[in-house]
Amino acid sequence: MAYVLVSVSDRVATITLNDPARRNAINLVLNDELVVAIDDIEARDDVGAIVLTGAPPAFCAGADLEDLKNSRHRDSLGKIYAGFLRLAHTLLPTVAAANGAAVGAGMNLALACDVILAARSARFGTRFLQSGIHPRGGHTWRLRRITDQQTVTAMVLFGGTVDGEGAADIGLAWRCVDDDALLAAATTMAARAASFPRELTRRTKATILQLDVIDSSEDAVAHELDPQAWSMDQPAFIELVTKMQQQISRDNR
Repeated sequence: MAYVLVSVSDRVATITLNDPARRNAINLVLNDELVVAIDDIEARDDVGAIVLTGAPPAFCAGADLEDLKNSRHRDSLGKIYAGFLRLAHTLLPTVAAANGAAVGAGMNLALACDVILAARSARFGTRFLQSGIHPRGGHTWRLRRITDQQTVTAMVLFGGTVDGEGAADIGLAWRCVDDDALLAAATTMAARAASFPRELTRRTKATILQLDVIDSSEDAVAHELDPQAWSMDQPAFIELVTKMQQQISRDNR
């Protein structure tokens, strides 16, 4: 593929946006390649999580402006959203390793992941209004889900930007790490999720994604009951609990 690289190690697929000359701006070809890459990753038995990053010096500088100008109708706009929505809708755990500018549609790509790790050099900005365009692709909803209304307003309406440390301070990123440690930290985090039984992580992620509809303790218990019962019927449950019991027994000797 021309704009997307995929490598697999320790059950983690690392997707690298690879158009550094244009700071990994999202064009229609990159979108198509990202969809294909995630389709292929989901079909593999040896992958349990995804890390998304960009070829330096940027994570993703937003949408290709020429493609954007030519996508002014509802049907065309759907093609602009295709890549990050495919990422947002996968049930594999996903980590964004934001290693530089994550702007506009590039910030959407980061927000599409379950967890964002930010390099100190990362820069997050919406820049939709600065481009004369209304926020798109569910941007305000995704940002509001993990931050607060004041942050959304400051970044979207007032053009505020934050660096890696600032992103961690406001909850936009899980944490900020040194640039040279970013990819290793993201891969280690993803590998932990990938080490669990794959179908169990998928079902657990689905449970988490549906939490917005839960508004009572009783509903919360009911929401988790069936998937928990399913998990306790799986061979992995007996295997892992037995290992824990053996470890406890050894520790108590």
